[in-house]
Amino acid sequence: MGNVMVIPAKRQVGNNIKKAERPKLRVAAYCRVSTDSDEQATSYEAQIEHYTEYISKNPEWVMAGIFADDGITGTNTKKRDEFNRMIEKCHAGNIDMIITKSISRFARNTLDCLKYIRELKDLNIPVFFEKESINTMDSKGEVLLTIMASLAQQESQSLSQNVKLGIQYRYQQGKVQVNHNRFLGYTKDADGNLIIDPAQAEIVRRIYREYLQGLSMDRIAAGLEADGILTGAGKAKWHTSTINKILRNEKYIGDALLQKTYTTDFLTKKRIKNNGTIPQYYVEGDHEPIIPKDIFLLVQEELVRRRMVHTSDNGKRRCYSCKHCFAQIVFCGECGEFYRRVHWNNRGCKSIVWRCCSRLEATGHACHSRTVNETLLEQVVIDAINRVLCQKDDFLQTLRANIATVVLQGDALLPEVIDERLNKLQKELLKKVNQKDNYDAIADEILRLRDQRRQAEVDSVIKDEQMKQIRDLQDFVKSQPATITEFDEALVSRLIEKITVFEDHFTVDFKSGITIDIEA
Repeated sequence: MGNVMVIPAKRQVGNNIKKAERPKLRVAAYCRVSTDSDEQATSYEAQIEHYTEYISKNPEWVMAGIFADDGITGTNTKKRDEFNRMIEKCHAGNIDMIITKSISRFARNTLDCLKYIRELKDLNIPVFFEKESINTMDSKGEVLLTIMASLAQQESQSLSQNVKLGIQYRYQQGKVQVNHNRFLGYTKDADGNLIIDPAQAEIVRRIYREYLQGLSMDRIAAGLEADGILTGAGKAKWHTSTINKILRNEKYIGDALLQKTYTTDFLTKKRIKNNGTIPQYYVEGDHEPIIPKDIFLLVQEELVRRRMVHTSDNGKRRCYSCKHCFAQIVFCGECGEFYRRVHWNNRGCKSIVWRCCSRLEATGHACHSRTVNETLLEQVVIDAINRVLCQKDDFLQTLRANIATVVLQGDALLPEVIDERLNKLQKELLKKVNQKDNYDAIADEILRLRDQRRQAEVDSVIKDEQMKQIRDLQDFVKSQPATITEFDEALVSRLIEKITVFEDHFTVDFKSGITIDIEA
């Protein structure tokens, strides 16, 4: 073993560093209030005032900033901008110590809390919690911190559960809560009740009207943007998803479906669609409607129709398109496919024609159906309408017979009859719940009847629409003094259901149930 030489320490009297030369500790404070209420806003201001005075009173400290998040939840740090900015300054070497009121102010999520404490410890930056008197650099600091942070998380979970119970109770009472600031068409009165905003309501009506007129959601959105109309959130950009939500929202008919989504994790605040996992509550007549129920149901039917995929005789699947009045109403008599609009350049001669999709794609057994010039299709429509006008008496008699047929359709599923049964079952359900009896069978029957009621409403609207279409042609025939000479797209959308192209003729089906063959 070699010799060991001891080098003695230099003799020191006191601290070599003069007090004036010793660097002051750069101390930052973090404070947070979790809601936007007036009471909590006062707490927020008080915390800032407190830490400003607290840090300035210590001669060995210098203010490194007060970082305050106002109205932000503590269960995660993703949306806490000031908190995240403070951590960045710590990494940049601009902060030596952090002071905060308590663990619950710093974080209610144990994992987040420990993550940042350890991250700061690696940077040699202590965090001091006033209420618990914990300094994270103490030997017992992390043990106490883990215990206290776990308690804070339990407190947050308990609070979340209490909030859920409160919301559940309000739902059961039929109390509707809507963020009217982002809800196009409505505002709130002094008592917090939903009331119609006339200017915004007209935008909602326009969206429903244009959709039923055949416009796509893209075209509706483009039209709103072109007119400088803002969304419910005050944005200039309209997305098709926004139009879709407006068209599906039952609140526009004065009703409200409560608990459409629910929170799966009180820490992440993640919400998912409620597909029957927890109860839902449907409140009817909660507020004044903007859209009549029959119009709303027609829109729901149209939404379903446009999602449906047409399958032709050759197995091809086609989706809905609505850029022209003939789109999706012209069919091939040979293979059943849609006809598609094509800009044709035949040896320098430009024209617009309609051709069978199967023939255009020319795959497998190609269809041999004929190509039809758009002007010919327009003339076929004019001829079909004029045929009806020239034989008014015969066709009016047919229309009266069609009305009688619709009237005779069964009314076995009247919504009123189902409502009466539902009210009785609701009382039975509440009775069994209170007596803690098994109510699964009643619940299943209520769900079945609700579906049946919804279908009955749809059937009733479809029946009314059939009557309207028949009477619409009746009124047109009676009011039209002479035959028409010019093609009108609006008349096609109003009167024509389908046009089938054959080799030597066209079959035109009117929405009123009348069918006419035109040779061409």
